[in-house]
Amino acid sequence: MFGPLTASLLAGSTATTKKARPLPAVGEFVRFTDPATENPVVRLTNPSTNSLLPAAPNKFVSLRDRFLIFSSDRTGSLTPFRLDLRTGMLEPLGQTAQLDPRSLCLDPSSHLIYLIDGKVLKEISLSNRKMRLLGEGISAFSGPSQDGSFVVVRNGSLERLERAGVSLASEVDPWCLIRPDGSGCLFRRSVSEVEREFWYVSLDSTRGAKPVLAVQGRITELFWSPDGRSVLLLRELPNGTLTTSEVVEINPETGETQQVSKTSQFASFAPNGDASVFVGASRSRAQPTVLLLVRSLGREITLCEHRASKPTEVLPTFSPDSRRVYYQTDSQGKSALFSVNVELLVEPTAPATS
Repeated sequence: MFGPLTASLLAGSTATTKKARPLPAVGEFVRFTDPATENPVVRLTNPSTNSLLPAAPNKFVSLRDRFLIFSSDRTGSLTPFRLDLRTGMLEPLGQTAQLDPRSLCLDPSSHLIYLIDGKVLKEISLSNRKMRLLGEGISAFSGPSQDGSFVVVRNGSLERLERAGVSLASEVDPWCLIRPDGSGCLFRRSVSEVEREFWYVSLDSTRGAKPVLAVQGRITELFWSPDGRSVLLLRELPNGTLTTSEVVEINPETGETQQVSKTSQFASFAPNGDASVFVGASRSRAQPTVLLLVRSLGREITLCEHRASKPTEVLPTFSPDSRRVYYQTDSQGKSALFSVNVELLVEPTAPATS
């Protein structure tokens, strides 16, 4: 839900008025005023080296312990890092040779992280930094779900992690997204450079495992809805030289589709904790901004500029409680991480886990 300032913000000013807390004395945090909206923005990492967020559907922020996991090449190659959001302290989490930066994911308890390093799925304990190998030949994974299940793409085949060699689907792109309760999984097949098919397969052994085509088209982002019953996605709508987009909700088993809202020119997006608000990065060259989209009103509010060279790589994402938005941009040098407080704009939500 949107907070009490929604009406006034939609009518005019977008600047927040809450007094900013002092920044920690250590770390790389820098606060500045956004030139487009005058909203306070905090740069979390130094743009002299690349810092990259995980994929937006992955859990990468711990509310209980106030930290964020990300990847950085400040050690010479991409390495997983832990950023303490209270002190600004940065800690490397382990040595990796060929880290997939989008793969980083916290477990529900925020005690473990999972990642893909050179087609090897690895688990790292945050308490003692011990690393464990979970599987080889893996180009993508999703999990753990609420029942602890993992689904992986291994050598082009969709499989359960614990059932190596038992294929759920073949000719699969390196992407999958397990249902929150572990009962099913989405996977992708590419038709062309821009056209994709997204399929759904049940993981319930009593129902069989015949995949069904859920949706196809120029689709860039997918998320399970908070209740796990439907899928929220961003679909591009080419119109001559201009590309707009829409947020769509589908039933993955039946393919039933409903438009949630048109967007201006979102290149990427993510829902908040109850899917009442979406955050998006505009591909507009004239107004390269991060925006909030109110689902019930179909209206957008500008948060700040991103000015990224590739708007699809901004990856704006809500914190689990919907109080903050995190994003990345190379507008000040190399890719750095940024944070905007939105608790005066968006009603906080209760995360499923901390």
